[in-house]
Amino acid sequence: MVPRQGILDPEGQTIGRALRELGYGGASAVRAGRLIRLSLEAEDEAAARDEAERMCEELLANPVIEDFAVAVRPAAGSAATGGGSA
Repeated sequence: MVPRQGILDPEGQTIGRALRELGYGGASAVRAGRLIRLSLEAEDEAAARDEAERMCEELLANPVIEDFAVAVRPAAGSAATGGGSA
């Protein structure tokens, strides 16, 4: 989750300024946000994505000032990652 465009992001501005002072002149448009990781049981990837997006819309993100993105990965050891047994 990151602040929406147009919303003041003092933390991102501070990080961007510090990066430039350290010689990373190519860094620009720095936005600071939050990362939330969770495990979720679902029928498939689409169902997991839908549920995670609903969680963000209903609780985890403030839709007035934040944008969010959801990434779904198979659990470690699942058949989808080659770690399961047949």
